[in-house]
Amino acid sequence: MVERTPDIVVQDMVVSLEYSLTVDDQIIDSSDGYGPLQFIQGHRNIIPGLEKELFGMQIGETREVVVQPADGYGDYDASAFVDIPKEQFPANFDFGIGKTIRLSDPQGRLINANITEIGESDVKLDLNHPLAGKELYFKATVVDLRMATDDELAAGRLGGGGCASCGSNSDGCGGGCG
Repeated sequence: MVERTPDIVVQDMVVSLEYSLTVDDQIIDSSDGYGPLQFIQGHRNIIPGLEKELFGMQIGETREVVVQPADGYGDYDASAFVDIPKEQFPANFDFGIGKTIRLSDPQGRLINANITEIGESDVKLDLNHPLAGKELYFKATVVDLRMATDDELAAGRLGGGGCASCGSNSDGCGGGCG
């Protein structure tokens, strides 16, 4: 049997993507110098607005994509602030306006929060993603395509398997281990 070489981006395909992300007229992220971003198409491994626009692209094709907040990092939520008593932080914690800290939500997922105010007894945290409410401008080029393996499809990410399959838990299984 001859294995078919993929030629356009479809569901369940591993996409290698070179990209740049511009927000408010500033490039804030890019694959330049890091190599292409690789992910399984259609598994929400990248933001939905970009993923949707990649379907049907060919190797070598470049698209400029504008992603609205609802299809990116969400709308800015003016109520997504929480006051945390200072006593809940380590004794030697270095408080600073704009400092990003990691918290666990009720389901145990890690989320980032930014310190916006430091009071006498409380610290106000902004739980919005820093890009919430922003239009995202991507310039994306598909540089390679391949079919995902059965293991990768079962896991929904590159490398396949679970945390134990990568032989290291140092990344908390948040990144690709293969």
